[in-house]
Amino acid sequence: MRIGVGAAVVLLIAALATAVVVSAIGGQATHQVITPGRGTSSGGAAGGGASSGAAAPGANSPDPTSAPGAIIFVHVLGAVRRPGLFELSAGARVMDAVAAAGGLTETADPAGTNLARRLSDGEQLYLPQVGEVPAGPPPASGGAGPAGGAASGQKVNLNTATVAELDTLPRIGPLMAQRIIDYREANGPFAAVDDLRSVTGIGDKTFEGLKDLVTA
Repeated sequence: MRIGVGAAVVLLIAALATAVVVSAIGGQATHQVITPGRGTSSGGAAGGGASSGAAAPGANSPDPTSAPGAIIFVHVLGAVRRPGLFELSAGARVMDAVAAAGGLTETADPAGTNLARRLSDGEQLYLPQVGEVPAGPPPASGGAGPAGGAASGQKVNLNTATVAELDTLPRIGPLMAQRIIDYREANGPFAAVDDLRSVTGIGDKTFEGLKDLVTA
């Protein structure tokens, strides 16, 4: 009887031990399944982080159209206080160029220029005085040109022409037109068309293209 009870106790203890071992093994197996799941989840989060990281440089990339430091050069002439070549920010307007040149003079005609127009790189900007005809774009082929200008078929009088009228001549822009007027004011009226050769910047080729279009 004692042996039977002892054997039963041994068997019970053995059964309990077996149950504990099985439970421990089962717990370890469950933990092993969850761990890769967590790793995958972490990997997914890492992947999401990497994706966010990949998007971040694109989101922070500067817009090339608004790159800082973009500049243009504009040559300002005419009725301004300090004519010259100016460096302006890209997108600047005529009013910005006028301000850079010290503002308009007392004889300037503000109505003769569109102060809100956007400037382009390499542009030559002429501000007219009161009474001057603003220089406009060349007339279309077959269209009427400015009165008294070369485009109208009439010869331009070197002794009375304005900057705008001289600007209608071939190879003569506002700068050269102003030189012709400055020469006329410093040396008196042109006695002959050949005197045009004495103006700085007018060479033989330019003169050949002008001699039949002007008069003195």
